[in-house]
Amino acid sequence: MRDKYEMQLRKLHAEMIEMGTMIEQAIETAIKALVAQDTELAKKAIEADDAIDHQEREIENLCLKLFLTQQPVAGDMRNISAALKMITDMERIGDHASDISELTLCMAGTPYIKKLEHVQQMAKETIVMLVSSIEAYVNADEKKAKSVIAHDDIVDDLFDTIKNELIAMIHDNPDDGEQACDLLMVAKYLERIGDHATNISEWVLFSITGEHVD
Repeated sequence: MRDKYEMQLRKLHAEMIEMGTMIEQAIETAIKALVAQDTELAKKAIEADDAIDHQEREIENLCLKLFLTQQPVAGDMRNISAALKMITDMERIGDHASDISELTLCMAGTPYIKKLEHVQQMAKETIVMLVSSIEAYVNADEKKAKSVIAHDDIVDDLFDTIKNELIAMIHDNPDDGEQACDLLMVAKYLERIGDHATNISEWVLFSITGEHVD
């Protein structure tokens, strides 16, 4: 019985890694489409969200099977419960990647009012957080989970930099206001992705320690 449970738990971890990979690719595709103003790639990024939603449902079903058929003990219960909480945040990250691509379509055909290096850096940092949070879960790595939570300050600082730059640009040239607001929303979605990665790591800590840190 325990061997079967361990096999199913390994499957759960593999499915979590797969969902994490899908979301990582979604962020990368969304940012690539944004920077290149590639509307066809942006549309593909939006369509990819359906696969992420499907993966979330697959993991939900697997978790429920583990609950109903394996009678998990306390530590195992936390592991499975944490996975259910984590995939909600992971699904929201996929939504935000799609939201960024929607904004790419809105801004298509108009040259950008600023370079997007800080946006690209934000995306890079959120991917680091996402990948590390999933690794922390699979390996029950408390130290790595805490490092992800601390890493969110970098994403927040980049958001503040972008926000201040865009506010200054609107002040200097009000005609740039519409695109500046769209770019600010892109940065806000990336900030939210960082927040969701933080939430994931908080649930990882719960799975390890039994305590949820707000």
